[in-house]
Order: sequence, then structure tokens, then C-alpha cells
Amino acid sequence: MGATNRIREIASYFNAEMVICDKHRKRANEIASMVVIGDVTGKDIVIIDDICDTGGTLAKSASLLKEKGARSVRALITHPVLSGKAYENLENSVLEEVVVCDTIPVKKQSPKIRVISVAELFAVAIRNAFENKSITSLFIHSQRKDK
Repeated sequence: MGATNRIREIASYFNAEMVICDKHRKRANEIASMVVIGDVTGKDIVIIDDICDTGGTLAKSASLLKEKGARSVRALITHPVLSGKAYENLENSVLEEVVVCDTIPVKKQSPKIRVISVAELFAVAIRNAFENKSITSLFIHSQRKDK
């Protein structure tokens, strides 16, 4: 729920529908309840999140989305903290793939985890900052050119 505005921009950019998995926590790393807002029936779902710590929330979200009729569930994660039983949680989940950035080193190989590099993006941002150029063009904005 906290990332709603960011996800709305991404969905708009890709002309895709947005679904929300709203979770309520009683304490850290423990989900009290979770609900899906939106229709996922027969759809290929991509979960987008900034951090994956233990993978528990991600695995539970994927399972709930499949229960609600999603055809497949994948995840895009910026920062793979992957602590505790994260690898076990992800490998035993219904997730088909978890794509993570290399902002934090992945400690072990997993058939479900694919790492992509942000080095080129960071290099352009650093160069633009050094040359007093804008870095705004590196971000997705909801004002699509074809609208």
C-alpha cells in the first residue's frame, strides 16, 4: 500500500493494470493479514517492491495472488537483503522468478533469483550530476509521450 503512487506511475508507463496486496503487520517480519485489491484472474502478475528481507511477505503475496486466480507471479526487487530463511522462502514459493538489482550482493545462487546490474544507470547518473545535467530522464514518469 505504501508504494501505491510509485506503482501507479509504473503501471501507467506500461499501460498495465495495477493490483495492490495490502498487508497489516502486528510486528516486524510478521503479517497479521493480507488482502488483494483488484482482479488478477488469468493474469501474469509482476510484484514490484523496493526491498526483500526474509522473503516471507513476497512468498505470501505470490501465494495469495495465485489463490485469487493469477496465471503466473514474478517479482522485481530493487534491494535483495535476503536475510534469515529468504532463499528457502523464495525457492519454496509459487514465484516463477525473482529479479533483483545488484545493489546488495546476492550471497548464493538460486534457480528462481536473477540478478541485473544497475552499474550503467549509476554511471549515467554520476556523469550527469558531475556535468550539472539532469538525472530526471533516468526515472519513469506517468506523463507518457503517447498520451
